[in-house]
Amino acid sequence: MAEKNETLEQEVIAPVEETPVVEEKETKSRVNASVSPEAFDWAAFEGGEISAEQKAKEDELYSQSLSKVSENEVVEGTVTSITKREVVVNIGYKSEGIIMAPEFRYNPDLKVGDKVEVLVETTEDRRGQLILSHKKARALRSWDMVNDAYSKDEIVKGYIKSRTKGGMIVDVFGIEAFLPGSQIDIRPIRDYDQFVDTTMDLKIVKINNEFRNVVVSHKALIEAEIEAQKSEIIAKLEKGNVLEGVVKNITSYGVFVDLGGVDGLIHITDLSWGRINNPEEIVKLDEKINVVILDFDEGKKRIALGLKQLTPHPWSQLDENLKVGDKVTGKVVLIADYGAFVEIQPGVEGLIHVSEMSWSPRLRIASDFLKVGQEVEAQILTLDRDEKKMSLGLKQLTENPWENIREKFPIGSKHKATVRNIAAFGVFAELCAGVEGLIYISDLSWNKIKHPSEVVTVGQEIDVVIIDFDEDTHKLSLGYKQLLPNPWEAIEAKYGVGASVEGKVIAVGDREITVALEDEVEAVCSAKNAVKEDGNAPVVGETLAFVVTDVKRSTKKIILSHVRTYAKPEHKAEKPVDSTAKAVKMVNASAEKTTLGDIAELAALKEQLAKGE
Repeated sequence: MAEKNETLEQEVIAPVEETPVVEEKETKSRVNASVSPEAFDWAAFEGGEISAEQKAKEDELYSQSLSKVSENEVVEGTVTSITKREVVVNIGYKSEGIIMAPEFRYNPDLKVGDKVEVLVETTEDRRGQLILSHKKARALRSWDMVNDAYSKDEIVKGYIKSRTKGGMIVDVFGIEAFLPGSQIDIRPIRDYDQFVDTTMDLKIVKINNEFRNVVVSHKALIEAEIEAQKSEIIAKLEKGNVLEGVVKNITSYGVFVDLGGVDGLIHITDLSWGRINNPEEIVKLDEKINVVILDFDEGKKRIALGLKQLTPHPWSQLDENLKVGDKVTGKVVLIADYGAFVEIQPGVEGLIHVSEMSWSPRLRIASDFLKVGQEVEAQILTLDRDEKKMSLGLKQLTENPWENIREKFPIGSKHKATVRNIAAFGVFAELCAGVEGLIYISDLSWNKIKHPSEVVTVGQEIDVVIIDFDEDTHKLSLGYKQLLPNPWEAIEAKYGVGASVEGKVIAVGDREITVALEDEVEAVCSAKNAVKEDGNAPVVGETLAFVVTDVKRSTKKIILSHVRTYAKPEHKAEKPVDSTAKAVKMVNASAEKTTLGDIAELAALKEQLAKGE
């Protein structure tokens, strides 16, 4: 029994004695952990001799070497590994974080060593793994990054997620931005789908922070690059240089030519010495042509080109023997209101003014005589080779109807004429081709009219009489009423002064009324002489009796009075009474100026006058 107890005691004691040995070994294994490499005791380290104090110091130094991060904090990390499925990022923590590769699809150029911002979601999950998110980090700082890039005019990368109406949806810093179709390229884009799932360099052109809208452009970058190329090319240009270019675009006003990175414009007037209606008559799209530099503006990046300048001027090839008075044949290439331009050879034109198309003095437009494309023969009126100007005439090739005009149309002779135009002041009538005369409104009718159209119409053939000439200005005065009987001779005989007539009131005015008599003759009656016997004024449509008081042939007026038909005539015996009354009035007026000594004598005179003596 004693032996068993002794044995049991030895078994219990043995472990107790071995424990310090294990602790001593662990302590020895961490010895010299905090000393410099030169003072490091490798023997103590290999022997496992380290103290608890040294172990605590080593743990503290290791903890200090690690980054202190908190969950939901955005930190910067370094990419250490990239696979198809994940990206490994080191943020200086005790373990590296793993981020799914799709979060970096907007940046296909990502490589090991790049710095990226990540959000610490969890410092340690159930497996002890550090969980990071690049997408969430971008979302938290996206608006700051967008506004910063916009203010600094920086180029950003955008991942085109999908197509939408009018453009594309682009991921920029985690924000969905809009890329209009017109801002994808400088050329029109027909297939938008080719850009989906691609990354593109963009420039932020518009931000609406209130509605969280961002508009980006790729075209702006291309244009900026082109502008830089333009500046470089324009700096090397000189007026008069001949360059080869490609026709890039054709418009109604000219042709745009690509000179190898910069465009120039050939205005339609610089395409040909001759007149053309459409640039496609001269050049075709994508055609290679030689052009000359006429002018350029470095500030506005504009280049003016010429094509016709590479060929001799047509005026230099004009026949030297051609002179004023010669006849030429050409084609009408342009018509304006004032005249027509006739091309007598390619690039050489002459103007036929409308006044040189007809001998007629009446104003007309050129299209009344000529049409575009019409072949005409004309006479050279002026020729200026230095100014490259020529004027032509058509009427010079026909007989001048105004020669010997007085022999053809003597004053007082009667002729047929056609009404060509009616104005407020008269009528233009044509006697023959190129000869027109004017009938003034006063020579159209013996009666008073308001407008010539009351008497004649355009195109009507009438009889006229020649009244007067002005050969210098080709003006002719005609008469129409002179060939008609004068109705006022019969009117004066029928409606003499004192004649009683009956008429119908057709108009009532403030000062007079208008009355229609027989034979459509109109007369007037003053308002005070139109008052009826009952004291009322006449009304339109009422028929009354009148007395003719005057007939004025010069103004073609018959003066009437209705009052005369019922008022009693005044007696001549009553006139002395009127004279006496006037005399008494004069005496009274004089009495006011007399002295007291004259009163008796004046009183007697007044009494005699009052009795009619």
